Amino acid sequence: MRFDEAYSGKVFIASQPTHEDAKGVLYGMPMDWTVSFRPGSRFGPARIREVSLGLEEYSPYLDGDIADAKLFDAGDIPLPFGNAQKSLDMIEEYVDSLLTAGKFPLGMGGEHLVTWPVVKAFDKHYEDFVVLHFDAHTDLRDSYEGEPLSHSTPLKKIANLIGPENCYSFGIRSGMKEEFEWAKTSGYNLFKYEIVEPLKAVLPKLAGKKVYVTIDIDVLDPSAAPGTGTQEIGGVTTKELLEVVHMIARADVDVIGADLVEVCPAYDQSDMTAIAAAKVLREMMIGFIK
Repeated sequence: MRFDEAYSGKVFIASQPTHEDAKGVLYGMPMDWTVSFRPGSRFGPARIREVSLGLEEYSPYLDGDIADAKLFDAGDIPLPFGNAQKSLDMIEEYVDSLLTAGKFPLGMGGEHLVTWPVVKAFDKHYEDFVVLHFDAHTDLRDSYEGEPLSHSTPLKKIANLIGPENCYSFGIRSGMKEEFEWAKTSGYNLFKYEIVEPLKAVLPKLAGKKVYVTIDIDVLDPSAAPGTGTQEIGGVTTKELLEVVHMIARADVDVIGADLVEVCPAYDQSDMTAIAAAKVLREMMIGFIK
């Protein structure tokens, strides 16, 4: 006999024990092989699961329960340490299998490059969808110091795949001048500093669209989320981040998948970053998984 792990801290709180009848699957992508400053986000998924024990299963914001999402926590993909390309291939293959099985993929990073293979998998299954990206950084480089596989490149790769007009970045407050200029001239939708008001303006234009949501925890101000690899002051509040998740959940859009990345537990002894991530993930589970 194995004890029920739904409240063990080894899986996200209230996860159901089987994959077969789950609507959504939570999975970890413990990769930080290409970070440009401070590593450690590979430990993010495990810490988020552990602190999720402090959450209530019920969301008063959405009047829903984690049980409604019928979420299975699959654990972390066993990525080969240091091998970026093979890791990305394994992530793409796994997400492809979830989509084939009709499950809602909800990922936890890991560095932000992990979103690139996830979107590649979605592109095999959906002809037309948009990406909503919440981040402090543009992530629109072609390479970092000559390396095309970098956590500073995923949104440029995604834009090249699905078209810059289908990408929307919010809360951006850091990047190279060339990245901002490329966004202006390419048709990429980039909104600096704020997340709530720009999203209010965008969502009506996306009515009926399929949407993938990716959240880098460093969109939050470091005062709210110090546990991340590349802190950037001038960020948004946890209340604002929750608000945009709720706006998307209530909008006339079809959320097909999501992820939350870049939690680095080593830089936050209080665990406030992982706790914020866990609560945002709870709202995503309840609000996005139908």
